[in-house]
Amino acid sequence: MLKSFFIALSRNVRIKKIILEWKPARLASRRFIAGETLEQAVDAVLRLNEQGINATIDQLGENTIDPEGAAQSTLDVIHIIDAILKKNLRANVSVKLSQIGLNLDDESCRKNLSQILDHAKTAGVFVRIDMEGSDLTEKTFSIYRSMIHAGFSNVGIVLQSYLYRTENDIEELNKWQGRVRLCKGAYKEPVSLAFPKKADVDANFDVLASMLLAAARSPDAPHLSEDGRFPPIPALATHDVKRIDFAKGLINKFDMPHEVVEFQMLYGIRRDLQLQIVTEGYPMRVYVPFGTQWYPYFMRRLAERPANIWFFITSFLRK
Repeated sequence: MLKSFFIALSRNVRIKKIILEWKPARLASRRFIAGETLEQAVDAVLRLNEQGINATIDQLGENTIDPEGAAQSTLDVIHIIDAILKKNLRANVSVKLSQIGLNLDDESCRKNLSQILDHAKTAGVFVRIDMEGSDLTEKTFSIYRSMIHAGFSNVGIVLQSYLYRTENDIEELNKWQGRVRLCKGAYKEPVSLAFPKKADVDANFDVLASMLLAAARSPDAPHLSEDGRFPPIPALATHDVKRIDFAKGLINKFDMPHEVVEFQMLYGIRRDLQLQIVTEGYPMRVYVPFGTQWYPYFMRRLAERPANIWFFITSFLRK
């Protein structure tokens, strides 16, 4: 019930305007968002790198409404890539295709993404295509597929365990050694497309993680790069200790090197667990979002866990 409420709020333009101008909300959002500028995001990544944690940087924004906005978002991603090189960050970059024109014109989106990937290839930086709501899943997967077939090896995708289709998508990706960030999913989806029960989403996450780890057992499977910019095949994005322990059990069972997998978490969530995983010798990457368009992302974080809602409330009461 609460999840549906906050997901609905994430799409409400009127509430968005109120929250963006509400100082307590802006301050509380900094728990989950590195800041509103690239410089603030870079500082956050440097702190993570000092703790042995890699990062993926994302400038928040989605559903660009005109070609000029899509072109500017493309340049913004390129600026992130340049900052990674300039500051020698152990980081890569994440982008939503609706930021760079997916809802406007598929071909323009492909052109913008190719521009990003060309620049990133020259810079030696990996790009992760983020996943959005199910209305964009097929388009996103199709464009990712086209980039692979065009010869780009510095690109991966996010897939969601709550969607029924994801098992088939991973079967296809494993044929190319596609790099996948597996998460549970944070959007409200119809029962016709997604598992409605948390237990089923969790069980499917383990099934999908097993498939990705099986692909990672191949002798020529990519490992985490030494500079921390290119991930292995499976990036398991979860704060769920049971899911993490399940994956660790498979890694130990098959005597796999830790570098064939990386665990991923969100900025500001379960920092204790992030450090514990690093101490155990597993690669850890934290998703570091920044930007002025933080409202939808913030609402989805509140929707995911009651503890996040309580944090928001207590932050307000302290002001």
